[in-house]
Amino acid sequence: MKIFAIGDIVGEVSIAYLEKKLWNLRDRLSADFVVCNGENASEIHGLNARHAAQLLDCGVDLLTLGNHAFGARDLGNFLDDNPDKIIRPANYPALCPGMGHTIKTVNGLRILCINTSGTAFLDALDNPFHTIERILDREKGQYDMALLDFHAEATSEKLAIGRYFDGRIHVIFGTHTHVATADEQVLPRGTGYITDLGMTGPDNGILGTDAEAVIYKMRTHMPARFKVANGPVVGHGALFTLEDKTPYKCVKVERIVF
Repeated sequence: MKIFAIGDIVGEVSIAYLEKKLWNLRDRLSADFVVCNGENASEIHGLNARHAAQLLDCGVDLLTLGNHAFGARDLGNFLDDNPDKIIRPANYPALCPGMGHTIKTVNGLRILCINTSGTAFLDALDNPFHTIERILDREKGQYDMALLDFHAEATSEKLAIGRYFDGRIHVIFGTHTHVATADEQVLPRGTGYITDLGMTGPDNGILGTDAEAVIYKMRTHMPARFKVANGPVVGHGALFTLEDKTPYKCVKVERIVF
């Protein structure tokens, strides 16, 4: 089983990039399942329903979100109508649209897919450790392997989640910071882990955003209109290879730049 996770998509230009490349990339990597964080795909802050549909059509099997999950007003209905194709952080209040986890069947194996947000330097949501524990308990016996997109700011919080759930969640990857980390590894109990996948977006700005606007805001503390940077798009992600026999374990993690 090979699971390909793609880092945060930044802007329409990056959706177009995936439309050109992803199906061929899936074949080249022999990826059985593709998960992608799409929360910045609609011009940085959010994902609208049209762009979500585009990403799902270009080779993505599951979309995850983060702190900009509800940045586009029309995504609520899309979340409710497609709970098996797009999930938002599970530690948002239950009254929010959508679900925080789903179970996907791939090559006869049931994959429990979970999305949670960190709380260090981000919104004060429910404790992610407790949220994940509840989902694992609720779905016990209903899945064969599990993966987690942990959308968080602090590397320490991401590492803590990875270490705590080592052996219970088979694939754990971080998103949100848009910079790929060099710590891809298989943890001691068989969990494939990376602190951050990086982003898929223009790489000559700042985290995919036009550099001048970001620098102006940081220098002056004045409001600035952020827009997607110009220039070539680069994709970042990670490929997780898992055994197809019990007890299921990850045996290899590779960073992918495309």
